[in-house]
Amino acid sequence: MRKIIHLDADCFFAAVEMRDDPSLVNRPIAVGGRSESRGVLSTCNYEARRFGVRSAMPTSHAKRLCPDLLVLPHRMDAYREASLHMRHIFYEYTELVEPLSLDEAFLDVSDSEFHQGSATLIAQEIRARIQQEVGITVSAGIAPNKFLAKIASDWNKPNGQYVIPPAKVPEFVAQLPVNKIYGVGKAMAAKLAERNIFTCSDLQKLSVFELTQRYGQMGSRLFHLSRGIDDRQVTVDRRRKSLSVENTFAQDLPGLTHCLNEIPALSQQLAIRLRRVDDDYKIVKLYVKLKFSDFSITTIERSASAVSLQELQSLCSDAYQRKSMPVRLIGVGVRFIDLREDQDYLQLELFHNHHRGAETHPLAGC
Repeated sequence: MRKIIHLDADCFFAAVEMRDDPSLVNRPIAVGGRSESRGVLSTCNYEARRFGVRSAMPTSHAKRLCPDLLVLPHRMDAYREASLHMRHIFYEYTELVEPLSLDEAFLDVSDSEFHQGSATLIAQEIRARIQQEVGITVSAGIAPNKFLAKIASDWNKPNGQYVIPPAKVPEFVAQLPVNKIYGVGKAMAAKLAERNIFTCSDLQKLSVFELTQRYGQMGSRLFHLSRGIDDRQVTVDRRRKSLSVENTFAQDLPGLTHCLNEIPALSQQLAIRLRRVDDDYKIVKLYVKLKFSDFSITTIERSASAVSLQELQSLCSDAYQRKSMPVRLIGVGVRFIDLREDQDYLQLELFHNHHRGAETHPLAGC
């Protein structure tokens, strides 16, 4: 039985904006395009949602619903940085991570050694770490498959989690509205409603043959998902390219000496985490990231084949000189070459060159 966690950041873009500017916390805010340019909202905070404002809503309509709505422009660099930090945390618990977007991902922790394999406790720890290290909240769903985990992550939003144990799956799915099934939009829900099908329990009354006859390939999906059956694996679309550890300080570090004093502990944490990484990764660079008190970020890197405290401190000094102001966050990390991918590439090149040589060699075919 698999253990799948779906993690979903709460009003992600808006959460990052509120983190970086606490004066926004109690105001209705959204992130998106301007109303005068026919803009659309990417997301909004929960204060705005109380007025009926929603993501993907035209900004002009949102402003009519909530005249005090503050619409902020996108800051994609800040969102990507927060997303990357979350992803680094995910990879500490499992290599089986399937990102769906900047703010959500599936994790397969079936074989994770943490918390004696308890997916519930792993999800709790990940959420707590993201809140502490990234400064935003994340909701989680824990279930035996991806379909149910994604539904569960929305059950106790914001900043909550919901567990669907295997034994509770039949009871849970029976009462689910059909529009919770992936692929069932308004049009499909209306077609099902014409046949008095409103819940998964209603769908369960029909055989796979009946559903497939009526709805084609979608019928097979309806049959299986209405019973909580989903055999899709967590798809790892790419292997990691880097590994890092970061620390956001409760009080800004006032100078370079204080920053350098933090590097040994971060270096040790990085070395410990590297022990969990497969042997088919090769370190090619070290880097240090600093976030200053004005929230600007600088990253500096250097070629290396191993973690070196001296090199990390040197990088930290160079990075600090770029602004010479109090530091809010320090990160240290490595960048990898994936030897598996590199070997595949080399084999392809060797085969290609050998094949081409056989065609052009003057004695070819003799």
